[in-house]
Amino acid sequence: MIEELLMAVAGAAAAAVVYAGAAARVVKQYERGVVFRFGRLRSEVRSPGFTMIVPIAERLHKVNMQIVTMPVPAQEGITRDNVTVRVDAVVYFKVVDAADALVAVEDYRFAVSQMSQTSLRSIIGKSDLDDLLSNREKLNQGLELMLDSPAMGWGVAIDRVEIKDVSLPETMKRSMARQAEADRERRARVINADAELQASKKLAQAAAVMSAQPAALQLRLLQTVMAVSAEKNSTLVLPIPVELLRFLERATPAPAAAGGVAAGTEPVTGTEPVTAPLSAAYLKGRADAAEVVADLTGASVEPVPTPDDTDR
Repeated sequence: MIEELLMAVAGAAAAAVVYAGAAARVVKQYERGVVFRFGRLRSEVRSPGFTMIVPIAERLHKVNMQIVTMPVPAQEGITRDNVTVRVDAVVYFKVVDAADALVAVEDYRFAVSQMSQTSLRSIIGKSDLDDLLSNREKLNQGLELMLDSPAMGWGVAIDRVEIKDVSLPETMKRSMARQAEADRERRARVINADAELQASKKLAQAAAVMSAQPAALQLRLLQTVMAVSAEKNSTLVLPIPVELLRFLERATPAPAAAGGVAAGTEPVTGTEPVTAPLSAAYLKGRADAAEVVADLTGASVEPVPTPDDTDR
């Protein structure tokens, strides 16, 4: 009798252990448990920790509540300004209602993926190329709103959407590169022109100061000579100021008029002109010049008659 009782207790204990093993479930911290009893959804969602279900009658489905990072495949489309682009993005979402994520949609991951692709193509068609390249924050917000509206009915919340890359055709890349180069060239020319204008104003002010003090120009010339000679150059280029040429021009006597008095004579108040005395240096230079001319021209075709010929 006792043996039979012990056997019954042992069998009951074994059955309890088997039942406990079949009914015991552990829900992790980042999960929620959704229970179906004979196919009907139980309103109670099991929280993280140890929980029990009725074997055979109930089924427990665990739903991950972490943020899911889902890349959106690259979508090719035509922008509003007729440029063909290829855009890919990434979607961050999470489940906020585990029951709706299982009941309202068959596969919420696949649904979010397809909705992201269609929304991305729609955004491409409504945007300009400049918006895709420089105004991505606005496009990201638009994508998030387009995805969040249907996703809320699936128990899913869109955390954020980011456009990763915008691929352009090679011809468009070259055109944009030429445009950027031209713009930089234009800005460089404007800066150079502005610098020339400022330099010309400063030079005009310096010229005005030097014109008031002629010695300032000579001092500036000496400073330039010292700066050039300090580099140990074998050749020194010395500019001649225009004022020096004007001084020499003023110092040179003016030539006599064609109808005036001949060179070497000075008019007097008498009836006949008196020949001014000529210096010995002038006479010697005149004689040397005559000899040089004779050597260059050679003998005359008609010789000068001698006194003997005239006597004949």
